Order: sequence, then C-alpha cells, then structure tokens
Amino acid sequence: MSAGPSQPSLDDVLDAFAVEPQHDRRTLEDYLRRYPDFARDLVDLSRELSRTIVEDDEPLTDEEEALIGRALETHRLAALGGIGDPFSGVATSRLREIARELDVPRQVVSAFRERRVRLSSVPRRFLGRLASALNVTVDNLVGGLLGSAAPAGMRSYKSDGQPGSDGLATFEQILIDAQIEGVELQALMAERD
Repeated sequence: MSAGPSQPSLDDVLDAFAVEPQHDRRTLEDYLRRYPDFARDLVDLSRELSRTIVEDDEPLTDEEEALIGRALETHRLAALGGIGDPFSGVATSRLREIARELDVPRQVVSAFRERRVRLSSVPRRFLGRLASALNVTVDNLVGGLLGSAAPAGMRSYKSDGQPGSDGLATFEQILIDAQIEGVELQALMAERD
C-alpha cells in the first residue's frame, strides 16, 4: 500500500506562486483551490507581488536627509528609554571644573550644553571624558543631547557663514571658534578611536 502524494511545504507553494508568469486573480484562485491551508500566505504574497513599486532616481535633498536624521535620532532616544538632560542640575561652578578637566575653554562645554555640536563629529574618547565628568554613560550623554530641548537661555548669534541643514557646528569648528589651534586642536581631534 503506497502513501498518497505528500503535501508540499508552505515555502515550496509560495516559491511556485512567485515564479508564475502572471499573478492575476485566476492564478491566485487556482492556488487557493489546490492549497487551501496556505490561503492567508498566498493572498499576502499576491498582494505583495502586485504592489506598484515607485523608484525615485533623484538623490535625497538635504532637507529630506535632515528629516530622516531627526527621525532616527528620535527613534534612538526612544530606544534608550527617554534619557533626560545630562546637564540638568549641573551648577555653573561644576561646568567650569569640567572645562578645566577636559582642558578646553568653557564655551566648548557650553556648546554641548546648548546642543550646538554635531555629535557625529565628536571623537568618541572626548565624548567618554565628557560623559565621565558629568557622571553619565556615553549613551546617556548622547541620548540626552539628542533628545532634550536646548535650555531656554540659549545664546543667539548671527552666523558668519551659511548654516548647515541642521544648524549644528562640527566639533572641530567649535574648537576653532574657541581659539584652540595647533597642537592642542590636533590632540583633541586625534582622540578618534
């Protein structure tokens, strides 16, 4: 006595449907009749295969990239659990001490506190030293700086040049603006991993 034909696996059925020359209603109905156990998966695949795919050959604009960047930062912050402001409650005298510990002018620390620094341009070691001085982890520092609003008393300056799409300055530019140059600038920028 021989066993009846074995039922193909779900993957085999979906693969067979995917390579059909047409994915019209008639083809779908034929597969649904032959494989009723896989109806939901076949319908899902049919919908997926019949979707219109819109491809845009144009590169993203700076504004679109900035929107995507902000969305990713918001998502990252949410994943970190809504970390608060790492500068919250830090006294001005402590900010002076932190600047001395990091061997930078106070305006560099203020730039971080005011969220004016593009964090992706900051060497990881410097972020580590700043986080340590604030008694937070690097992830908490970065998450807090990305997710919390700038303090109400944030300074306002006229720009000498055209601002970037996000209005942030690179770490190197912050150091140059603080009149750090030469060997000191190279040492701070050389802290890259």
